Amino acid sequence: MKIILENDILSVAPTLKVIKVEASVTNPPTSDFLWQELLAEGERIKSTFEMAMINKRPGIAATRQAYKALGKEPNRYRPSSEALCRRLVKGMELYRTLTLIDLINLLSVRSGYSIGGFDLDKIQGDTLRLGAGREGEQFEAIGRGLLNIASLPIYRDEIGGIGTPTSDEERTKLSENTSRLLMCINIYGEELSIVDTINLTTDLLTRHASATDINIEIISAQ
Repeated sequence: MKIILENDILSVAPTLKVIKVEASVTNPPTSDFLWQELLAEGERIKSTFEMAMINKRPGIAATRQAYKALGKEPNRYRPSSEALCRRLVKGMELYRTLTLIDLINLLSVRSGYSIGGFDLDKIQGDTLRLGAGREGEQFEAIGRGLLNIASLPIYRDEIGGIGTPTSDEERTKLSENTSRLLMCINIYGEELSIVDTINLTTDLLTRHASATDINIEIISAQ
């Protein structure tokens, strides 16, 4: 899968980097082992950050700045990494779902990056373009219904939008039948180093999702 960063994104986030991960995987219900890892990370977040500090994390703050530069209010459309951390600091439970979803949540909370997770077999075409959402563009967010994606960063395939840092789309969502994963780790501002992010991603996918044929590429304007 090729990823193209369009000019409307690069004009507001010229240092944006995307770690593209493709892998053959399994996606059963989340194991107790993975769930305990996620809960432990949640406790670390609660003990490390006060609520007012969450949006100051470098990865989150830079994503919010990109939203503002595009004309979107980040307090109304929070990046997923911020929303997850806020939920943890409030003491609210996360939803236990499927391995890949909870694995991505764990990676997102630890790194501060919003991450798109897609069923590669549901994507139309061999190219994704990361641009800005347009007025009236249809996007059914997972578990949220129609989402106003105007001025949000948006990945599009040949049919339309499949993912924003706020939410992914129903059409390409991960399910128990997912066997080929595409993960896009969006680094608008670096927090966890790229090397450490790649190592953590590979470790989690190998241990929890029986990942093979892992292919990783760093996409940037440079």
